[in-house]
Amino acid sequence: MPLIECTLTEGRTPEQLRALITQLTEAAVTAVAAPKESIRVVIREIPKTHFAAGDETIAERQARRAAAQG
Repeated sequence: MPLIECTLTEGRTPEQLRALITQLTEAAVTAVAAPKESIRVVIREIPKTHFAAGDETIAERQARRAAAQG
């Protein structure tokens, strides 16, 4: 039973999340010939203030870019 876990920052629409679930499921069916019914997908959405790269949160990065644009 494949278990696919995906962590994203918050902000996507329910339709986008649904499309992601479908495409991840189809990828597992194709890649490992798993029966669709056996595939589990878990999506974790976290606040942009709780996800960082290079000591800068996504929220900080977005604020910095917005300030630079004007």
